[in-house]
Amino acid sequence: MSDISLYLDEDVRVLLAEVLRNRGYTVSHVLEVGRNGKSDSEQLAYAVKHKMAILTHNIKDYVVLSKSYAESGKRHFGIIVSDQIPFSELLRRTLKFLSSDTGELVKNKLIWLQDYK
Repeated sequence: MSDISLYLDEDVRVLLAEVLRNRGYTVSHVLEVGRNGKSDSEQLAYAVKHKMAILTHNIKDYVVLSKSYAESGKRHFGIIVSDQIPFSELLRRTLKFLSSDTGELVKNKLIWLQDYK
């Protein structure tokens, strides 16, 4: 089982959190923890505080945040970005990612879920 905890951004379906938890993964969704409407930087800060990698479809903004964190020496537990894709494909790629990486390998990295086709 993966040691990566995931925090799903608002633009990711809540269903993904439910399915992943049913498979034994540690996953929270923005809506489940009452953080909808917060800025991207606030969502990333929350993920960092709770030692979670964040998964989002908001590629443009999170690429900028990833660069900002790197340039300022701030640490995070992984930023995973994905295009909007059908749910079944998102689930498959996310499971492949979780089964092939560890928390240590994704720290401070920007990960493209398309690399897990």
